[in-house]
Amino acid sequence: MSQFAQAALWSLVALPAAAGALLATIRRAERVAAPVSLTVAAASVVASAVVAVARPSVAVPFMAAVDFALTVDGLAALLALMLTVVTLLVLAAAAGEIRRSRARFHGLMLLFAASAALTVTAATLPTLLFAWEIMGAASYALIGFGWRDADRVSAGLTAFVTTRAADLGLYVAAGAALAGGAGLALADLPHSSPGWRHVIAAGILVAALGKAAQLPFSFWLSRAMAGPSPVSALLHSAAMVAMGGYLLLRVQPLLVATGWAAPLAMWAGALTALLLGTVAVAQRDIKQLLAASTCAQLGFVVMAAGTGAVAGGAAQLIAHAATKALLFLAAGAWLTALGTTRLADLHGVVGRWRLVGWSAAAGALALAGIPPLSLWATKDAVLARVLEQSPWLYAVGLAASALSAAYAGKLLVVIWRPLPPSGRRNVDAHRDHPGAGQVRFLQQAPLVVLAVGAAYAGLLALPPAGAMVARAVGQPGMFHATPVELAVSGALALAVVLLVARRPPPEPKWALRWLGLEAAAQTLVVRPTLRCAQALARFDDQVLDRGIELAAARSLRLAQHAGRTDDRGLDAAVDRVAAAARRLGRLARRPQTGQLHQYYLQAIVVFVVAVVVLIVWG
Repeated sequence: MSQFAQAALWSLVALPAAAGALLATIRRAERVAAPVSLTVAAASVVASAVVAVARPSVAVPFMAAVDFALTVDGLAALLALMLTVVTLLVLAAAAGEIRRSRARFHGLMLLFAASAALTVTAATLPTLLFAWEIMGAASYALIGFGWRDADRVSAGLTAFVTTRAADLGLYVAAGAALAGGAGLALADLPHSSPGWRHVIAAGILVAALGKAAQLPFSFWLSRAMAGPSPVSALLHSAAMVAMGGYLLLRVQPLLVATGWAAPLAMWAGALTALLLGTVAVAQRDIKQLLAASTCAQLGFVVMAAGTGAVAGGAAQLIAHAATKALLFLAAGAWLTALGTTRLADLHGVVGRWRLVGWSAAAGALALAGIPPLSLWATKDAVLARVLEQSPWLYAVGLAASALSAAYAGKLLVVIWRPLPPSGRRNVDAHRDHPGAGQVRFLQQAPLVVLAVGAAYAGLLALPPAGAMVARAVGQPGMFHATPVELAVSGALALAVVLLVARRPPPEPKWALRWLGLEAAAQTLVVRPTLRCAQALARFDDQVLDRGIELAAARSLRLAQHAGRTDDRGLDAAVDRVAAAARRLGRLARRPQTGQLHQYYLQAIVVFVVAVVVLIVWG
């Protein structure tokens, strides 16, 4: 069983990676792309179930004293199973939605899923870095999948550059871990030397906040909406964004060991949940609303990592994955049918496509935190732990929960309430696009499964399943939400939804553009960096290049002078020596007549000269 489990663990990463690479590179795989990807995704679900039960570990030598290692503990088992199931459902919906370049799309999606699986099971920093790099590259290719559209490519580049800037923290953490002496295993990081431990925690915190789209990096998630809806469904639910929160849950002992990183993570998550919740309320496009809500909901996971509620954070990740994958796939179905994702054009869609509408309504109710649906219980599992540490932070989290109900209620009102007659012309304008009015079966079937997950995943945060999850992640007894706290949060969510149903919430302009984060990044980072680069370019042109050109010109003149010296001096001297040697040679040949008496005469002359020399010097 051990060898079989180890093989299953390797296949969890290697099978989708290999299949994805082949599909993305083979041009004639269009017809088989969807069946192959669904088969591989189904096999990955089976592999994740096997490793969740067996909890294997594997390692191969990678570099001196460091292995390329994978391991599955309780936390990884929960997230790996969630990842593979959501990936399978998203790929099934994509098979009904994506009609062009299917092989490239499914190949990239499998590579993306493989990198997320590698992140979940990574046991060492080199393994994590390898997964982190592939995940970033695959996300860039998927967001800019429609590469003929310059805006989509620009959106992918924005997401890639932003997350890559944060990813530098992971390299800093790896270098500090080597210097710290404890090794590169994630489990050993809290035992690094005290000074280097702070550098490791800072690097990992920056990298994780960037991937999880937390403040101040949140704006890249808005641009990521340029990708196809199935990409958004996977990226926002179970991969990449979720992996940022998962990493903080994984290294939670390191955050605690520093003394400052855990409180910083708590406040970063709380402020993101509050401010990005406000951004979500202000949005007028369903995908932008869902994107901002992803930042806000992941804020609760980051709070969980800071407070030590690892089990609550894991439950929040799983419930959010099911809910957000459901809502993004529903948005993709409406985009296929109506050609728009503007909220003003989605009035009454529940009545037009009942299966999609009812499933999305269940997801929106879960997102609002309405009892007994999933996110009601999981958020309270986090907030109950927060209350034990800081009442002020709990108040911020409760306000963020109320905002969750506000933006989810806004979505519910739109999709449920029929479109007023004055707005029908906007919908009519979209009826002539390809695929108008059609929602394929493959786009609808996964929504039912995800709706069940959005409804019941909250059981992971309630007894007795909550206690089992807590034991699985090594934190028994970490669920402390009391019936009173659950009742208060549920009543608050219900009251906010009813209030939004009666009166639309305000849409502050300062929040509509995502708090101006991208503009601030352009002003504070991008433009100064470009100006610095331009100044360096001018310095290079005017100083370095000019110095090199002057040195080259002087070298050329020196070479020319040396050439003239060589021609006039050395070559002339060589010519004179050669001429003298030739003359001596001619003189030396003259006595060589072949007559013996001349040779004897020469010998006598040489002998006499030698005797005279000996007499003189003697």
